[in-house]
Amino acid sequence: MTAILKNFIGGEWVDGSGVTKNINPSNTNDLVGEYAKADKAQTEKAIAAAKAAFPAWAQSTPQTRFDALNKISLEILARKEELGRLLAREEGKTLPEGIGEVGRAGQIFAFFAGEALRLIGEKGASVRPGIDVELTREPVGVVGMITPWNFPIAIPAWKIAPALCYGNTVVFKPAELVPGSGHALAEIITRSGIPAGVFNLVVGSGSVVGQTLLEHPDVAAISFTGSVQTGRKIAQACVLSNPMKKFQLEMGGKNPLVVLDDADLKTAVEVAVNGAYFSTGQRCTASSRLIVTEGIHDRFVAAVAERLNSLSVDDALKAGVHIGPVVDQSQLDQDLRYIKIGQEEGAKLAFGGELLKRENPGHYLQPALFTEANNNMRIAREEIFGPVAAVIRAKNYEEALAISNDTEFGLASGICTTSLKYASHYKRNSESGMVMVNLPTAGVDYHVPFGGRKGSSYGAREQGSYAREFYTTVKTAYTFPG
Repeated sequence: MTAILKNFIGGEWVDGSGVTKNINPSNTNDLVGEYAKADKAQTEKAIAAAKAAFPAWAQSTPQTRFDALNKISLEILARKEELGRLLAREEGKTLPEGIGEVGRAGQIFAFFAGEALRLIGEKGASVRPGIDVELTREPVGVVGMITPWNFPIAIPAWKIAPALCYGNTVVFKPAELVPGSGHALAEIITRSGIPAGVFNLVVGSGSVVGQTLLEHPDVAAISFTGSVQTGRKIAQACVLSNPMKKFQLEMGGKNPLVVLDDADLKTAVEVAVNGAYFSTGQRCTASSRLIVTEGIHDRFVAAVAERLNSLSVDDALKAGVHIGPVVDQSQLDQDLRYIKIGQEEGAKLAFGGELLKRENPGHYLQPALFTEANNNMRIAREEIFGPVAAVIRAKNYEEALAISNDTEFGLASGICTTSLKYASHYKRNSESGMVMVNLPTAGVDYHVPFGGRKGSSYGAREQGSYAREFYTTVKTAYTFPG
């Protein structure tokens, strides 16, 4: 009989009020694990534990926080093969992608271990004679974290690590669909030497655990990654709460990749296929709009279709697989609906879009490539979050740039060109938070800011030293020596 893995509250592993089953999307007969579900009362206990632990942790030394974060990093990196296998098994991204994500999580904790030692203030002269002015940063308090299923260890890492680094305490709610990686990360954190209550894990639904975090007056801040619709509800709840909560939202994307006539064809194809289809297209930074100028359009489409035909779609744990399954039946149904919508709108399904059968039952979908799309179609405006991309023809660079920016989102964008002129112009004029030149839109470093504009993001950037903007508050102190 499978042991039910527990929640972690106030330094203790505790039973829940129900059970979440974790199913392998590569083999739906495979139960990855069972996880205790927290209810409202348990979530409130986690918040109370975090509140009680906050004063001491906020005053802890940089060395104490460095030691804890460094220890977490070392264990994650030492176990990246094992944890990567768990991640691939529960989420469906390929084993190399899973191991890579775990490695990134370890690197994030290592980075913020160093940041704990680098947080300094400023001292200056007042405009008034004889008065000193000091600017310091202090932790905000109890931070509630709500994370998505598509990066089940990297995204929790880039929220939890800076929160702990800057002296905050944490109540962490991983995605209920993939609790395994979050639970494994929690176990590692509990062995880092941090005091009881500083970190708490509560697995459960957004309507119960998430709502409790939003409503509770002792939660000072919410960091959320997920859908636009949920993000807007969180923003409203944080503004209306008493006291108001600080909030940080990372939401959707409909990211463009512009391919110009002068692009190296092989590079452009690899950039497009990687950005649009790897990780089964289930990345908020995926380039689902391929905006291609007329001179290279037909050659590009033919080459992308040929490349897609060469990719292996199969069990995420098998060697040599390029694309794993869609994460669950609900997401697969959504992908199929959008493929049908694209056809009904008049786009041409140039490749794929078919359900696939493999050795074990799973949510397998052949990558879908649409051509003859335009930027007014739903498949070009709404986030599908699957292995589906649409090619939009543009007359020239100027029209491609206009199409690129014609979206409610603004997370990532990319351009493939050998022209320094166009690359430089696009970097300056693309209305997105992150711009890639001859690189996939999906794929970022852990030590620099992550985030977007428009409907994609709200609040301070995540990752890198810019994370301190969300996880700290600035204090200005005046001193007259007398």
